[in-house]
Amino acid sequence: MNKKLITKALYTLSLVLFLTQCDDYLSELPDDRTLIDTPDKISSLLVNAYPDGNYMMMAEFMSDNVGDTKNITNTNPLDMALYKWENTNLEDRDTPVSYWNSCYEAISQANQALQSIKELEGGFDLKAQKGEALIARAYAHFMLVSFWSKRYNPTTASTDLGVPYVLEPETVLIKEYKRNTIQEVYDFIEKDLVDGLQLVTNNYNKPKFHFNNEAAHAFASRFYLHKGDWDKVIEHSSKAISDGSQIRNIGEYRALSFSEQRQRYASVTDNSNLLIVSTSSLYARTHSTSRFGLDPNGKLPELFGSSETANPFNKRWSYPTFRYNSNGVRFRAKFLEYFKVTNASAGIGLPFLGIVLFTKDEALLNRAEAYVMKKNYAGALSDLNIFLSFKTRGYNAATDNLTETIVKNKYPVVADEFTPFYTIDATQTSYIKGIAEYKRREFYHEGLRWFDVKRFNLKVEHELEGSGTLTLNKDDNRRVLQIPASAIQFGLQQNPK
Repeated sequence: MNKKLITKALYTLSLVLFLTQCDDYLSELPDDRTLIDTPDKISSLLVNAYPDGNYMMMAEFMSDNVGDTKNITNTNPLDMALYKWENTNLEDRDTPVSYWNSCYEAISQANQALQSIKELEGGFDLKAQKGEALIARAYAHFMLVSFWSKRYNPTTASTDLGVPYVLEPETVLIKEYKRNTIQEVYDFIEKDLVDGLQLVTNNYNKPKFHFNNEAAHAFASRFYLHKGDWDKVIEHSSKAISDGSQIRNIGEYRALSFSEQRQRYASVTDNSNLLIVSTSSLYARTHSTSRFGLDPNGKLPELFGSSETANPFNKRWSYPTFRYNSNGVRFRAKFLEYFKVTNASAGIGLPFLGIVLFTKDEALLNRAEAYVMKKNYAGALSDLNIFLSFKTRGYNAATDNLTETIVKNKYPVVADEFTPFYTIDATQTSYIKGIAEYKRREFYHEGLRWFDVKRFNLKVEHELEGSGTLTLNKDDNRRVLQIPASAIQFGLQQNPK
């Protein structure tokens, strides 16, 4: 499919025995092959069934979360291309190409684990590993179709181009793939999810580094939110949220130092975190130094400013922001890089970054949105009041109470602003708009705003010094990332631009 994936396939071949359809020349096991013949070895495969690339920067910079700080010295080609929604075939860390490759590499590992499980079934209890592999495969494909295809729309999904859904290990040097439709991809994802959810477990030494039961349900909550299946969003969100008190307490973060906040955000100690993965990423550096971010005259006051009108209770949000110097872009303390030194004398090494893929906060807001779509406004308000209680400075339970009147006044309907594939009335629109705003702040830097930009078909405007206003209109083809050039060379149809 692409050069990096082929390299990964060859690497896997050197470690894993899967000699089906091989000729007599390869009929004997080489001495340096590892035979996958125990549950522990399958579990080792699954460590790499999660993308080690980081999608957050590319998603964030394409969204309406960032503005131009006009600090030209901090401009680089990748940031500019993402900010202007331009194609880029850069293959460095944090690029679209890198993330595409990492997703298919993860899928390759999940598929090899599933193949090995099939070969060993009967001799071992491998249900937990099979469940994890299925859900990991579904997740990587979901992320691919979310970035490299149009938004899901059931009326066009059967003809809209999706991505290749790979269901078996790569056993040949070069294999041609075709793009499934979005509907086919969603059907495959749902099958893997349904099958996997029956098997996943919490029986891990470190469950938050795996698709444990709650994390799997949180993923299902997100998937069905995109699909518009509100009953299933409520069902899976409720299974991911065992206790509403475990929402991330931003008030507690304010009492921590900058270093302590970075350490805690993506740690197992925060009860909201459901799935944490390690990525090869420089985002811990670039999110706080790039030209594009919380510009002081635009996005900073809009999202985290001191204006009392920013919060539905006319109070300030609790989210703390930082900057390294007086001219630097502001940012939230979420990322702590681990630099693994590979050559001490040369001072070189590899950067790694732990990121949070799923939280109870997201599951709670997903459920609130589903309640709105079911016109269960009491249920939505209950969830939103829980959420806001942890995010509001000086919150007072006796007086701070979100009501429908506040929602309608704070988030008025703007014609043709939110246009999902389904119908929403004026009351639903105000609620949905409010929930989307809460997500923007809670998941700032984490790229989830781009998912809302796509599924609600929101127009995005970027101010760029010297170029004026750049506009990404509804249904603009630039909302879909271009297939990497290396994959196009192997026969994949490119996206229209």
